[in-house]
Amino acid sequence: MITLAYPWLLLLLPLPLLVRFFWPAHREPRPALQVPFLERLERITGRSAGEGATVLQGVWGRRIILPLGWACVVLALARPQWLEPPVSKQVPMRDLLLAVDLSGSMETQDFTDASGKPVQRLTAVKQVLDDFLANRQGDRVGLIFFGTAPFVQAPFTEDLPVCRQLLSEAQVKMAGPQTAFGDAIGLAITMFDRSDMKDRVLIALTDGNDTSSQVPPAKAAEIAKGKGIVVHTVSVGDPRAAGEQALDVPTLQAVAHETGGIYAAAADRKQLEEIYKKLDALETRTAASVSHRPRRDVYYWPVGIALVAAFLYHAVLLAASFRKPKQVAAVAKGKEVPA
Repeated sequence: MITLAYPWLLLLLPLPLLVRFFWPAHREPRPALQVPFLERLERITGRSAGEGATVLQGVWGRRIILPLGWACVVLALARPQWLEPPVSKQVPMRDLLLAVDLSGSMETQDFTDASGKPVQRLTAVKQVLDDFLANRQGDRVGLIFFGTAPFVQAPFTEDLPVCRQLLSEAQVKMAGPQTAFGDAIGLAITMFDRSDMKDRVLIALTDGNDTSSQVPPAKAAEIAKGKGIVVHTVSVGDPRAAGEQALDVPTLQAVAHETGGIYAAAADRKQLEEIYKKLDALETRTAASVSHRPRRDVYYWPVGIALVAAFLYHAVLLAASFRKPKQVAAVAKGKEVPA
Protein backbone atom coordinates (compact mmCIF):
# COMPACT_ATOMS: atom_id res chain seq x y z
CA MET A 1 0.00 0.00 0.00
CA ILE A 2 1.29 3.43 -0.98
CA THR A 3 0.90 6.50 1.20
CA LEU A 4 2.35 10.00 1.16
CA ALA A 5 4.28 11.58 4.02
CA TYR A 6 3.52 15.12 2.78
CA PRO A 7 0.33 14.88 0.66
CA TRP A 8 -0.23 18.64 0.88
CA LEU A 9 2.68 19.10 -1.54
CA LEU A 10 0.42 17.78 -4.32
CA LEU A 11 -1.10 21.27 -4.32
CA LEU A 12 1.98 22.28 -6.35
CA LEU A 13 0.81 20.20 -9.34
CA PRO A 14 -1.18 23.04 -11.06
CA LEU A 15 1.62 25.57 -10.46
CA PRO A 16 2.93 25.44 -14.10
CA LEU A 17 -0.59 26.12 -15.43
CA LEU A 18 -0.94 29.12 -13.13
CA VAL A 19 2.44 30.46 -14.26
CA ARG A 20 1.47 29.95 -17.90
CA PHE A 21 -1.85 31.71 -17.37
CA PHE A 22 -0.63 34.72 -15.38
CA TRP A 23 2.92 35.10 -16.66
CA PRO A 24 3.45 36.64 -20.19
CA ALA A 25 4.92 34.30 -22.80
CA HIS A 26 8.61 34.56 -23.51
CA ARG A 27 9.28 36.32 -26.81
CA GLU A 28 12.67 36.03 -28.41
CA PRO A 29 13.61 38.30 -31.35
CA ARG A 30 15.53 36.53 -34.09
CA PRO A 31 17.11 37.74 -37.35
CA ALA A 32 15.12 37.19 -40.50
CA LEU A 33 15.71 34.08 -42.54
CA GLN A 34 18.05 34.77 -45.43
CA VAL A 35 18.06 32.08 -48.05
CA PRO A 36 18.35 32.31 -51.82
CA PHE A 37 15.43 29.93 -52.28
CA LEU A 38 12.93 31.75 -50.01
CA GLU A 39 10.20 31.92 -52.67
CA ARG A 40 10.47 28.21 -53.32
CA LEU A 41 10.41 27.54 -49.59
CA GLU A 42 7.25 29.68 -49.19
CA ARG A 43 5.60 27.80 -52.02
CA ILE A 44 6.40 24.45 -50.49
CA THR A 45 5.43 25.34 -46.95
CA GLY A 46 2.45 27.51 -47.91
CA ARG A 47 3.57 30.25 -45.56
CA SER A 48 4.82 33.80 -46.05
CA ALA A 49 7.63 35.58 -44.29
CA GLY A 50 6.51 38.07 -41.65
CA GLU A 51 7.83 40.44 -39.04
CA GLY A 52 7.86 40.32 -35.25
CA ALA A 53 9.26 38.28 -32.42
CA THR A 54 9.26 34.53 -32.30
CA VAL A 55 7.28 32.68 -29.67
CA LEU A 56 8.70 29.25 -29.19
CA GLN A 57 6.12 26.51 -29.48
CA GLY A 58 6.86 23.16 -28.01
CA VAL A 59 6.57 20.03 -30.06
CA TRP A 60 4.10 17.35 -29.01
CA GLY A 61 6.78 15.40 -27.16
CA ARG A 62 7.73 18.37 -25.02
CA ARG A 63 4.08 19.01 -24.21
CA ILE A 64 3.92 15.51 -22.75
CA ILE A 65 7.34 15.12 -21.17
CA LEU A 66 7.34 18.42 -19.25
CA PRO A 67 4.01 17.87 -17.39
CA LEU A 68 5.01 14.29 -16.74
CA GLY A 69 8.38 15.36 -15.34
CA TRP A 70 6.79 18.03 -13.15
CA ALA A 71 4.22 15.58 -11.80
CA CYS A 72 6.98 13.08 -10.97
CA VAL A 73 9.07 15.72 -9.18
CA VAL A 74 6.10 16.89 -7.09
CA LEU A 75 5.21 13.30 -6.28
CA ALA A 76 8.78 12.59 -5.18
CA LEU A 77 8.73 15.69 -2.94
CA ALA A 78 5.50 14.42 -1.35
CA ARG A 79 7.64 11.44 -0.19
CA PRO A 80 5.69 8.36 -1.26
CA GLN A 81 6.08 5.44 1.16
CA TRP A 82 5.27 1.77 0.88
CA LEU A 83 3.51 0.39 3.95
CA GLU A 84 4.97 -2.97 4.93
CA PRO A 85 2.81 -5.68 6.58
CA PRO A 86 2.00 -5.02 10.26
CA VAL A 87 4.66 -6.09 12.78
CA SER A 88 3.59 -7.02 16.31
CA LYS A 89 5.80 -7.18 19.37
CA GLN A 90 5.17 -8.22 22.94
CA VAL A 91 6.57 -5.68 25.40
CA PRO A 92 7.06 -6.47 29.11
CA MET A 93 4.70 -4.88 31.62
CA ARG A 94 6.45 -5.96 34.82
CA ASP A 95 9.86 -5.83 36.45
CA LEU A 96 10.87 -8.94 38.39
CA LEU A 97 13.88 -8.79 40.67
CA LEU A 98 15.56 -11.83 42.25
CA ALA A 99 17.66 -11.31 45.38
CA VAL A 100 19.90 -14.24 46.33
CA ASP A 101 21.77 -14.68 49.62
CA LEU A 102 25.49 -15.55 49.12
CA SER A 103 26.47 -15.56 52.80
CA GLY A 104 28.81 -18.21 54.18
CA SER A 105 25.99 -20.51 55.31
CA MET A 106 24.95 -21.06 51.67
CA GLU A 107 27.87 -23.48 51.27
CA THR A 108 26.17 -25.98 53.60
CA GLN A 109 25.69 -29.25 51.71
CA ASP A 110 22.16 -30.19 52.73
CA PHE A 111 20.50 -29.92 49.30
CA THR A 112 20.73 -32.14 46.23
CA ASP A 113 21.09 -31.55 42.52
CA ALA A 114 18.70 -32.88 39.87
CA SER A 115 20.36 -36.34 40.02
CA GLY A 116 20.05 -36.56 43.81
CA LYS A 117 23.74 -35.92 44.52
CA PRO A 118 24.41 -33.78 47.65
CA VAL A 119 25.39 -30.22 46.75
CA GLN A 120 25.67 -26.83 48.43
CA ARG A 121 22.52 -24.84 49.04
CA LEU A 122 23.68 -22.22 46.56
CA THR A 123 24.22 -24.82 43.83
CA ALA A 124 20.68 -26.13 44.21
CA VAL A 125 19.30 -22.57 44.37
CA LYS A 126 21.10 -21.62 41.13
CA GLN A 127 19.71 -24.67 39.35
CA VAL A 128 16.14 -24.00 40.47
CA LEU A 129 16.38 -20.28 39.68
CA ASP A 130 17.85 -21.06 36.26
CA ASP A 131 14.73 -23.08 35.40
CA PHE A 132 12.59 -20.26 36.83
CA LEU A 133 14.34 -17.65 34.67
CA ALA A 134 14.05 -19.80 31.56
CA ASN A 135 10.26 -19.35 31.72
CA ARG A 136 10.24 -15.60 32.33
CA GLN A 137 9.48 -14.57 28.74
CA GLY A 138 7.62 -11.27 28.87
CA ASP A 139 9.31 -10.04 32.07
CA ARG A 140 12.19 -7.68 32.61
CA VAL A 141 14.39 -9.49 35.09
CA GLY A 142 17.17 -8.23 37.39
CA LEU A 143 19.53 -9.91 39.85
CA ILE A 144 20.80 -8.81 43.27
CA PHE A 145 23.36 -10.78 45.25
CA PHE A 146 23.84 -9.99 48.91
CA GLY A 147 26.08 -11.07 51.75
CA THR A 148 27.71 -8.55 54.07
CA ALA A 149 26.57 -5.97 51.46
CA PRO A 150 24.28 -6.18 48.44
CA PHE A 151 25.24 -5.45 44.83
CA VAL A 152 23.51 -5.51 41.47
CA GLN A 153 24.58 -8.51 39.44
CA ALA A 154 22.25 -7.77 36.51
CA PRO A 155 20.12 -4.65 35.91
CA PHE A 156 16.63 -5.09 34.52
CA THR A 157 16.85 -6.76 31.15
CA GLU A 158 14.82 -8.84 28.70
CA ASP A 159 17.96 -10.78 27.80
CA LEU A 160 17.23 -13.91 29.81
CA PRO A 161 20.26 -15.93 28.58
CA VAL A 162 22.61 -13.20 29.87
CA CYS A 163 20.74 -13.06 33.17
CA ARG A 164 21.03 -16.85 33.55
CA GLN A 165 24.74 -16.67 32.76
CA LEU A 166 25.27 -14.00 35.43
CA LEU A 167 23.33 -16.13 37.91
CA SER A 168 25.61 -19.10 37.22
CA GLU A 169 28.63 -16.96 38.22
CA ALA A 170 27.38 -16.60 41.81
CA GLN A 171 29.80 -17.90 44.44
CA VAL A 172 29.42 -18.24 48.20
CA LYS A 173 30.89 -15.28 50.17
CA MET A 174 31.57 -13.24 47.00
CA ALA A 175 29.54 -10.46 48.70
CA GLY A 176 30.88 -11.17 52.19
CA PRO A 177 30.11 -13.87 54.78
CA GLN A 178 27.26 -12.10 56.61
CA THR A 179 23.63 -11.41 55.63
CA ALA A 180 22.40 -7.90 54.83
CA PHE A 181 18.79 -8.76 54.02
CA GLY A 182 17.39 -5.31 54.79
CA ASP A 183 20.03 -3.59 52.65
CA ALA A 184 19.19 -5.95 49.78
CA ILE A 185 15.57 -4.79 49.90
CA GLY A 186 16.82 -1.18 50.02
CA LEU A 187 18.95 -1.73 46.91
CA ALA A 188 15.95 -3.32 45.19
CA ILE A 189 13.86 -0.24 46.01
CA THR A 190 16.55 1.95 44.39
CA MET A 191 16.46 -0.18 41.25
CA PHE A 192 12.67 -0.03 41.06
CA ASP A 193 12.81 3.76 41.45
CA ARG A 194 14.56 3.88 38.06
CA SER A 195 11.86 1.75 36.47
CA ASP A 196 8.66 3.02 34.87
CA MET A 197 6.85 -0.32 35.17
CA LYS A 198 3.72 -0.38 37.30
CA ASP A 199 4.07 -4.02 38.37
CA ARG A 200 7.16 -4.51 40.55
CA VAL A 201 7.96 -7.80 42.23
CA LEU A 202 10.93 -8.80 44.39
CA ILE A 203 11.62 -12.44 45.28
CA ALA A 204 14.23 -12.52 48.05
CA LEU A 205 15.89 -15.81 49.06
CA THR A 206 17.98 -16.25 52.21
CA ASP A 207 19.07 -18.99 54.58
CA GLY A 208 19.81 -16.90 57.65
CA ASN A 209 18.95 -13.80 59.61
CA ASP A 210 19.87 -10.20 59.04
CA THR A 211 23.27 -9.61 60.64
CA SER A 212 24.80 -6.61 58.88
CA SER A 213 22.12 -4.35 57.40
CA GLN A 214 22.11 -0.61 57.93
CA VAL A 215 18.39 -0.58 57.11
CA PRO A 216 16.22 -2.91 59.23
CA PRO A 217 14.17 -5.30 57.07
CA ALA A 218 10.93 -4.05 58.62
CA LYS A 219 11.72 -0.43 57.67
CA ALA A 220 12.77 -1.48 54.15
CA ALA A 221 9.50 -3.41 53.77
CA GLU A 222 7.53 -0.35 54.87
CA ILE A 223 9.24 1.77 52.20
CA ALA A 224 8.70 -0.93 49.57
CA LYS A 225 5.00 -1.06 50.40
CA GLY A 226 4.75 2.71 49.91
CA LYS A 227 6.25 2.36 46.45
CA GLY A 228 3.94 -0.46 45.42
CA ILE A 229 6.63 -3.17 45.46
CA VAL A 230 5.50 -6.72 46.30
CA VAL A 231 8.15 -8.72 48.18
CA HIS A 232 7.99 -12.51 48.29
CA THR A 233 10.41 -14.08 50.77
CA VAL A 234 11.86 -17.59 50.49
CA SER A 235 13.94 -19.30 53.16
CA VAL A 236 16.15 -22.34 52.59
CA GLY A 237 17.78 -24.59 55.15
CA ASP A 238 16.91 -25.93 58.57
CA PRO A 239 14.51 -23.65 60.46
CA ARG A 240 15.79 -25.21 63.73
CA ALA A 241 19.35 -23.93 63.18
CA ALA A 242 20.78 -21.71 65.90
CA GLY A 243 23.38 -18.95 66.13
CA GLU A 244 24.28 -16.83 63.08
CA GLN A 245 22.82 -19.48 60.78
CA ALA A 246 19.41 -19.36 62.48
CA LEU A 247 16.53 -18.51 60.15
CA ASP A 248 14.68 -15.36 61.13
CA VAL A 249 11.31 -16.65 59.99
CA PRO A 250 9.22 -13.99 61.77
CA THR A 251 11.09 -11.22 59.97
CA LEU A 252 10.70 -12.90 56.57
CA GLN A 253 7.00 -13.43 57.23
CA ALA A 254 6.57 -9.84 58.35
CA VAL A 255 8.29 -8.45 55.24
CA ALA A 256 6.10 -10.56 52.94
CA HIS A 257 2.93 -9.69 54.86
CA GLU A 258 3.72 -5.95 54.90
CA THR A 259 4.15 -5.76 51.11
CA GLY A 260 1.38 -8.17 50.10
CA GLY A 261 3.71 -11.02 49.17
CA ILE A 262 3.96 -14.57 50.42
CA TYR A 263 6.50 -16.37 52.57
CA ALA A 264 7.61 -19.94 51.86
CA ALA A 265 10.24 -22.22 53.38
CA ALA A 266 12.16 -24.96 51.61
CA ALA A 267 14.05 -27.63 53.52
CA ASP A 268 15.14 -29.48 50.39
CA ARG A 269 15.37 -29.13 46.64
CA LYS A 270 11.90 -30.53 45.91
CA GLN A 271 10.25 -28.01 48.20
CA LEU A 272 12.29 -25.22 46.64
CA GLU A 273 11.13 -26.25 43.16
CA GLU A 274 7.52 -26.31 44.35
CA ILE A 275 7.87 -22.81 45.80
CA TYR A 276 9.11 -21.31 42.54
CA LYS A 277 6.46 -23.18 40.56
CA LYS A 278 3.90 -21.61 42.88
CA LEU A 279 5.46 -18.16 42.41
CA ASP A 280 5.51 -18.71 38.66
CA ALA A 281 1.78 -19.46 38.72
CA LEU A 282 1.08 -16.62 41.15
CA GLU A 283 3.01 -13.98 39.23
CA THR A 284 1.38 -14.51 35.85
CA ARG A 285 3.10 -12.68 33.08
CA THR A 286 1.33 -9.77 31.52
CA ALA A 287 2.51 -8.28 28.28
CA ALA A 288 1.21 -5.61 25.97
CA SER A 289 1.11 -6.13 22.23
CA VAL A 290 2.52 -3.28 20.18
CA SER A 291 1.85 -3.28 16.45
CA HIS A 292 3.10 -0.95 13.77
CA ARG A 293 3.54 -0.93 9.99
CA PRO A 294 7.06 -0.13 8.81
CA ARG A 295 7.29 2.50 6.08
CA ARG A 296 9.76 2.27 3.21
CA ASP A 297 10.51 5.40 1.17
CA VAL A 298 9.93 4.89 -2.56
CA TYR A 299 10.51 8.46 -3.76
CA TYR A 300 12.94 7.04 -6.30
CA TRP A 301 10.05 5.46 -8.21
CA PRO A 302 8.67 8.77 -9.65
CA VAL A 303 12.23 10.09 -10.01
CA GLY A 304 13.11 7.01 -12.05
CA ILE A 305 10.02 7.38 -14.22
CA ALA A 306 10.93 11.01 -14.95
CA LEU A 307 14.53 10.11 -15.84
CA VAL A 308 13.51 7.26 -18.13
CA ALA A 309 10.90 9.43 -19.88
CA ALA A 310 13.44 12.24 -20.36
CA PHE A 311 16.00 9.79 -21.71
CA LEU A 312 13.55 8.33 -24.24
CA TYR A 313 12.41 11.81 -25.32
CA HIS A 314 15.94 12.99 -25.99
CA ALA A 315 16.75 9.74 -27.74
CA VAL A 316 13.85 10.38 -30.12
CA LEU A 317 15.02 13.98 -30.68
CA LEU A 318 18.54 12.77 -31.40
CA ALA A 319 17.27 10.26 -33.93
CA ALA A 320 15.12 12.93 -35.60
CA SER A 321 18.05 15.34 -35.83
CA PHE A 322 19.82 12.98 -38.24
CA ARG A 323 16.99 13.39 -40.75
CA LYS A 324 16.83 17.23 -40.79
CA PRO A 325 20.04 17.91 -42.77
CA LYS A 326 18.79 15.61 -45.53
CA GLN A 327 15.45 17.44 -45.70
CA VAL A 328 17.14 20.86 -45.92
CA ALA A 329 19.40 19.64 -48.67
CA ALA A 330 16.39 18.26 -50.55
CA VAL A 331 14.57 21.61 -50.29
CA ALA A 332 17.66 23.41 -51.53
CA LYS A 333 17.67 21.18 -54.62
CA GLY A 334 13.96 21.80 -55.28
CA LYS A 335 12.83 18.32 -54.37
CA GLU A 336 9.60 17.50 -52.59
CA VAL A 337 10.08 16.37 -49.03
CA PRO A 338 7.59 14.44 -46.90
CA ALA A 339 5.65 16.53 -44.41
